[in-house]
Amino acid sequence: MIPGEFQYFAPTTVDEAVSLLQQHGEDAKLLGGGHSLLPAMKLRLTTPAVLIDVTKISDIKGVSVNGSVTVGGGATYHAVASNDAVRSACGVLADCVAQIGDTQVRNRGTIGGSLAHADPAADLPAVALALGATITAQGPGGARTINADDMFVEMLTTALEPNEIITSVSFPRLGAGAGAAYEKMRQPASRYAIVGVAAYVKLGSDGNVAEARVAVTGAGPKATRQDATEAAITGTNGDDAAIAAATDKAGEDMDYLGDIHASEEYRRAMVKVYTKRALAKAIAQARG
Repeated sequence: MIPGEFQYFAPTTVDEAVSLLQQHGEDAKLLGGGHSLLPAMKLRLTTPAVLIDVTKISDIKGVSVNGSVTVGGGATYHAVASNDAVRSACGVLADCVAQIGDTQVRNRGTIGGSLAHADPAADLPAVALALGATITAQGPGGARTINADDMFVEMLTTALEPNEIITSVSFPRLGAGAGAAYEKMRQPASRYAIVGVAAYVKLGSDGNVAEARVAVTGAGPKATRQDATEAAITGTNGDDAAIAAATDKAGEDMDYLGDIHASEEYRRAMVKVYTKRALAKAIAQARG
């Protein structure tokens, strides 16, 4: 199918892009990799009068590793997955984006686009939640930081304001005693997550789990932290019995989606299976 008519702009600075968003308001959409927007336009599910292509903005494409891992909102999945410094400092991030789509998708899709779109089956939101990432967005009033915990409001809805652009995302380095993993059941064709679970653990000096963060994607309308699971594993020695007890809490108080790929009941069961895998892998990594 053919999309409706639209104006096309390709700004080269964030300020220019923000100005265009202000100028055109609700008629405008940002275009990054376009894997979600363009199909929707072709199906006439959305008909923006203006497209603002942010792929020409070089300032938001960088990837750097210092005290933390900082990824530009316009950085592609491939740029992150293929970065040796990222893989060394925060391997779960590289592993996650390496599982997204296929080669073509990874070469065009962007970090900021994934987080801003907040697809319920996207991989990256769960990892951002588990790692406690921070998102920097710039709008007419300047830049502000959004904690991952506050980012994902509802299906396809985030805390971003209409005139804001994600300029960078900061993830922590995983040092000694810390481990993180992302495990998913993927839809074979799209490779979206039918269920995906990201887990982060930090061991204390006694070898017990001092901190844990677990997040689920794919199963419900948005990526969701698993508070009960986190509380159940924290303070334990992280052995098989502790992981099993924590896993039993996974998926509590969640809304579930059902579709042709998996029913609500099946997703509920798989949340526990993949939580167990992600926690076990994260704890093993933390122990070295």
